[in-house]
Amino acid sequence: MPEVWFYHLVRQPLEQVLPILLEKATGQRKRLVVQVATPERVDALDELLWTWSEESFIPHGGPRDDDPATQWVYLTTGDENPNSASMRIFADGANVADAALAGADQYERLILMFDGGDEDALSEARAQWKTLKAAGYPLSYWQQNENGGWEKKA
Repeated sequence: MPEVWFYHLVRQPLEQVLPILLEKATGQRKRLVVQVATPERVDALDELLWTWSEESFIPHGGPRDDDPATQWVYLTTGDENPNSASMRIFADGANVADAALAGADQYERLILMFDGGDEDALSEARAQWKTLKAAGYPLSYWQQNENGGWEKKA
């Protein structure tokens, strides 16, 4: 059973936080899948990861790229895991609870990143927390502090 972490974005948007987390994880030789709700969002994140920093590169791809098994970060709207990732990030409406309950045992960790300024996203994150807690998943809740760092709150 994977750990499930909830990342509550309150200071910075996903576009500022996600590349840093991906860079840190890939630096630790972790493979990841990033799941979002729409193909347009996959395209936007793909573009972001190509251009976010002149000093570094996050190797990534998606369903339209060749040989997805070689990608360190795989961007998708689906539930596939072609790169044998050990971590999966859910954002922009992708549902971590549905994935966990459908059998995401190949992952060490599942992460839901949600915008604390969006009442619908906040409500959905709370509902997913309750569902996963009732199912016995090990849960952690992280919130951004005023410096943009993360503090474990639960």
